[in-house]
Formats: sequence, C-alpha cells, structure tokens
Amino acid sequence: MGRTAEELRERQFIEEVGLWTESVGLPRMAGRVYGRLLICDPPEQSSAQLAEYLGASRASISTSTRLLLQLGMAEKVPVPGSRASYFAVRPESFGRLLEAEMERTRIARELMERGLRTLAHRPANQRRRVQELRDLFALFERELPGIVDRWRKQREHP
Repeated sequence: MGRTAEELRERQFIEEVGLWTESVGLPRMAGRVYGRLLICDPPEQSSAQLAEYLGASRASISTSTRLLLQLGMAEKVPVPGSRASYFAVRPESFGRLLEAEMERTRIARELMERGLRTLAHRPANQRRRVQELRDLFALFERELPGIVDRWRKQREHP
C-alpha cells in the first residue's frame, strides 16, 4: 500500500529535522526521533511505536531517547495502563535549547577575549579576526536573552 502525499511530507520533515540536528552535532537518529515527536498524534509515543514508524532498531531508539532526555528536549510521560516507556517533546524544550546556546555564546566570547589579551602585543590587523568574532559573540550574548523573553511572552499571549 502506498503512502499518502501528506505522510510523505511528514516523513520528509522528520528526515530534515534529523539532518538539521546532525548539522549541529547531534546524531541524525536523535533528530528523527525529535522530529517524529514534534508532529505525532497522540503526542506521546512508545519506544516500539518510534522504532516501527522510523524503521529503526530499538537500541537506536533507546540511545536517541536517552540523549533527548539528557538534553531536555524530550520527557518520559506516563500512559495509564501501560508499562512501556512513552516519550513526548518536553514543554519549554525550545527555550532550554536557546538557554544552552546563550551559555555557549558566553563561553565563546570569553575565549575570544582571552585570545585578544594573548595577542595584545600584536598589531591591530593581526587581532582583527579574533576581535570580529568577540564582537559577534558579544552581540549575540546581549541580544539572545531579549529574544528568548519575547518568544516566551509571545507563547503566553498568542
């Protein structure tokens, strides 16, 4: 039996989420699991359901869900009458990702500042690349908290 156009689009979306997570350093399968959890109905899925839908091994699903739990992107949810583990996108997972990005940005800015101190005796043209990166990270560090706050307020009052 063939898949509908809607199902094909959903599967394409899931694959693209997997590619995106891979591009930011996470395993593609974790991204595929996350993509499925973003759009599935009901919003909670068992490991077996994820494995079947994604055509993946249970071990791969277990590894992926464990990573998503550790990152705060997913959570285990109880399903009455079931002994299986069910997973769903964790509320505020996007905000948590942005907060982690803010921390990485702060660390990168501090690193570039140490680089500038290390290169203080060098001519300005030799420090320029490090200076530009430091300035970029400083801009992100200043702006990201406001963006996160605006996003949260927008969610509260759509």
